[in-house]
Amino acid sequence: MAKKQKYYVVWKGHEPGIYKSWSECLSQVKNYPGAEYKAFPNEVAAEAAYANQYDDYKKKGSKTTVKTDYSLIDDIIKDSIAVDAACSGNPGAMEYRGVKTFTKEELFIQGPYKMGTNNVGEFLALVHGLAMLQKAGNDHTSIYSDSKIAIGWVRKGKAKTKLKRTPKNDILFQLIARAESWIASNKWKNPILKWETKIWGEIPADFGRK
Repeated sequence: MAKKQKYYVVWKGHEPGIYKSWSECLSQVKNYPGAEYKAFPNEVAAEAAYANQYDDYKKKGSKTTVKTDYSLIDDIIKDSIAVDAACSGNPGAMEYRGVKTFTKEELFIQGPYKMGTNNVGEFLALVHGLAMLQKAGNDHTSIYSDSKIAIGWVRKGKAKTKLKRTPKNDILFQLIARAESWIASNKWKNPILKWETKIWGEIPADFGRK
């Protein structure tokens, strides 16, 4: 079955207008601060929207001006989960979680842990997600993370954190050691992918505390 035609309205971008493909729309909003855009099911709806304001169509209560309906973005893998971490301070209270990319249904959440860092949380979240999928016999679902550092740590099998170990965060270092041991003892096929925040907006697992 042929993919249904969508029309993309760009209210604020390099060249505002109506575009017939995601690639054309992307070229107008990529690297444009505060870009405002949204997809519509037909040309009539797109033209009506373009004649109005973006604020009339963006998700109510959203604090961001980028697209929040991930199902409209063709480049995002449908069969995927997303992970993220949040840290109050550096170091500070840290927690992490994983969700289904398109529904944002929470799959797991851990923390908060004392005296942690965001990178450590991102690393633990990725390993937690991989272990969860493996336990379920799932070797095909992709995992998104917005942290290049954490992705690199997982691929190298070592969390090269500069965080100092103290009695307050000893549990975190135990979790790191367990995660590194899991990586060394297991093989997985699940793709680990970089979430393109500048293009797609905040990752679905984001805690929304920015």
